[in-house]
Amino acid sequence: MPRLDQSAPVTLSQNVPADTRSTSVEAQLRQALDRIAELEARDTLKTQFLANISHDLRTPLTAVITHAEILRDGILGPLSDRQIDSISGIISGGRQLLEQVGEILTYARGAANQLTITWTQFQLTDVLAQLTALNESLASKKGVRLEAELPDDLDLVTADREKIAHIVGNLLGNAIDFTPNGGRVWVRASKCKGPHGEECIVEVGDTGIGIDGSHHELVFREFAQVDSSASRQHHGTGLGLTIARKLAELHGGRIWLESELGQGSRFYFTIPYPS
Repeated sequence: MPRLDQSAPVTLSQNVPADTRSTSVEAQLRQALDRIAELEARDTLKTQFLANISHDLRTPLTAVITHAEILRDGILGPLSDRQIDSISGIISGGRQLLEQVGEILTYARGAANQLTITWTQFQLTDVLAQLTALNESLASKKGVRLEAELPDDLDLVTADREKIAHIVGNLLGNAIDFTPNGGRVWVRASKCKGPHGEECIVEVGDTGIGIDGSHHELVFREFAQVDSSASRQHHGTGLGLTIARKLAELHGGRIWLESELGQGSRFYFTIPYPS
């Protein structure tokens, strides 16, 4: 049997004409570009589907809640205490579901770059105080102390009031949800020097379960759950922090997390002051 010359390198393409190799590379490149275009089209369709289905779900959900409230308030006649409790459960569950549908709709609009900022000038501490008051009953039910540490001399911010309230409301809700009985949740605001000038920084912190360092980036990803098991205690769409990051970035700000497992969490986001 003849032996191969081990010292001679074997190049499979050395006998293939250069123009043939070029044509093959161009064909592969076209296939890759076509695949990318297909994936982008599918992603657009997915985003549009989420927006459509979320919008269509809001109307019947709102109707269910409204009719349940009519029954609860006795407009159609008196009810027993057990019936009122049952209807109250329907209302509570409906509102929670409506909130989650709203998150999906906001996420879909953000993914499609359809979120816009309505710039107004307002006192941020007023918004933070209002949100603290709104969440007081939720915190009280869990046995959590809710505090607001707000300065009297904070400069007015220029931002979208509703969207800033959305960020803070989400962070507060998470902090209360993940803080056990006897814990503490706080909101702080101050003025500081940022990488591109002066900015307002908001902190929402808690003494809750904390988040392991390896999961700090994960919590800001869409649909992500640190505990994704079916038996997890805290449920949601996994979109709240993704939306918060998107809204902060639309304002030219940043959002980040400082936390250790078992040591509570502190979420921060910034609103730049006009230069």
